[in-house]
Amino acid sequence: MKTKNFWSVHWPAIVIMVVTYLAVAFFAFVRTATSNTVSSFNINKLEVGQVVTVTIVASKSLPADYDNPVSVEKGEKITREGFPITEEQYAKLKKMAESPAYVDYRALADSLLYLAMLALLAGFLFSSICLGHKLEVREMVLLAVFFVLVYGLTTFSLKTPAFSSPYMLGIIVPSAFCAMIIAILFGQLDAVFFSVVASLGVLNASGFELVPMLYTIAIMLSATRIVRGIQRRMDLVVASILLSVLNVAFLMLLKVMFNESLAHEMIAYAGVAFNGFFSGILVLGFLTPLEMILNTASVFRLMDLSDLNNPTMKKLLLTASGTYNHSMMVASLAEAACSAIGANALLARVAAYYHDIGKMDQPEYFVENQSGYNVHNDINPSLSVSVIRSHVKKGIERAHAMHLPRQILDIIGEHHGNSLIAYFYKEAKDKDPSVSPEDFSYTGTPPSTRESAVVMLADTVEAACRTLEKPSVPRLEKFIHTLFAAKIEGKQLDNCTLTFRDLDVIQQTFVQILAGYYHSRIEYPDQKDPDAETPAAEQNSAGQAQPKEQAQNNEKDKEKKPEKTDKSDKAEKSDKKEKK
Repeated sequence: MKTKNFWSVHWPAIVIMVVTYLAVAFFAFVRTATSNTVSSFNINKLEVGQVVTVTIVASKSLPADYDNPVSVEKGEKITREGFPITEEQYAKLKKMAESPAYVDYRALADSLLYLAMLALLAGFLFSSICLGHKLEVREMVLLAVFFVLVYGLTTFSLKTPAFSSPYMLGIIVPSAFCAMIIAILFGQLDAVFFSVVASLGVLNASGFELVPMLYTIAIMLSATRIVRGIQRRMDLVVASILLSVLNVAFLMLLKVMFNESLAHEMIAYAGVAFNGFFSGILVLGFLTPLEMILNTASVFRLMDLSDLNNPTMKKLLLTASGTYNHSMMVASLAEAACSAIGANALLARVAAYYHDIGKMDQPEYFVENQSGYNVHNDINPSLSVSVIRSHVKKGIERAHAMHLPRQILDIIGEHHGNSLIAYFYKEAKDKDPSVSPEDFSYTGTPPSTRESAVVMLADTVEAACRTLEKPSVPRLEKFIHTLFAAKIEGKQLDNCTLTFRDLDVIQQTFVQILAGYYHSRIEYPDQKDPDAETPAAEQNSAGQAQPKEQAQNNEKDKEKKPEKTDKSDKAEKSDKKEKK
């Protein structure tokens, strides 16, 4: 039963690994069948008069020909252990090594066993235990294709006269290109592990020559480190130039280490320099289509998604302005906290932008978008909870339609976890004590990554601190500590790798930002409360408030005007009659 469950879960990885192993096994067979080796020894390392340490027996009869006018009989002992090689024996060894009909099955078996061990190592390095996350099928396919590409080119390049030297191999093998693509698309750790596996593969493909292996791992690790801090696509041009310089430097260093002349094979310097520069240019060309096909959260893709002028963010601003402002504040908190603990700050910021896009369909049901009237007063708590919970599902659906990367989808689905919606649960419990907490909880899963957990904490803290009266630094610290403790008690942080030290750093970062956001301001002397009533004497005919000085002048004018008496009124009336 366990075997069946294991196969049902891991069958894509197993199939990809088997196919990759068969592909490189074919290259190993070709290399063994056509290589200049005699029973795992290189013919170039043997010479007449050399004392051999192994007895070599011919496994196949080979007739004499024009190039090698010696014959070999099946079962014949060509050399004997402890005896020097004669000229005739060396001719037979050379014939066996150069004959395409001869296959050294012992050397082939050694390569297959080595590749099997390398496959086990790759399976361990790329497991969730080492990587911290599960590989997707598309990522497995790309890693397999790159490994077969590096192994195959190494195998066939050494068979050509132009690249037969181990110092010339760096011209043709695209090791830097593969490392840069993997580092940008999937992260530094994936690229480091691939560099180790690929360099060990090159060691086998080159007949266990140390120079190609050392060069490959040096340049791949360097390429991985170079692209770590880039944020713009044009930065790849600078990375290409730096990589060219490092390629030449590593080649010169290896020649010094192995006592080779620096002036020998001068074309190799120009070749590896061109390889480094062209690798960066190829990355620039292949990156965009690979980003779209693999749908990864690369730094360039995240920078594109961080543009707030996209249609989704514009619609969120117009239909749910309160949610938009809330998302901006959550993004600021999450980015600063992730930077402080060494997590992916850009991913956290972009995911925070989109974490509440599911609220656009019914914005009036969320308090940050309400202006005085609460629509939940007219419906029962069960219906309120269903509406509140639905924004997570709708957000995931909208994110799928936008083809957002999986990492952002996960954060949208996990930013509430399976926590309890306490307000409506308490309201329902007051009416019916038998209600179940599960009916008033979110249906998602707790955060599985540090970035997802930070976005959850930032979302909770930003919303809760809006209700805090007099948000001083001590009150913020105490309140945020209570919110964090509630998340821990609710087992919302059990699936991520946040430590208590990380939580302390996150809390301090939140307090620092929110203290600056809620800072007090000085009240100006002539500042008035807009809700205060304006005296009638200070209003003009349009019902608008008049300046204080103007109101005082109006009062003085009234005082200057003489009051009319009854006698004066009668006199005026009589004058009018006389005039008529």
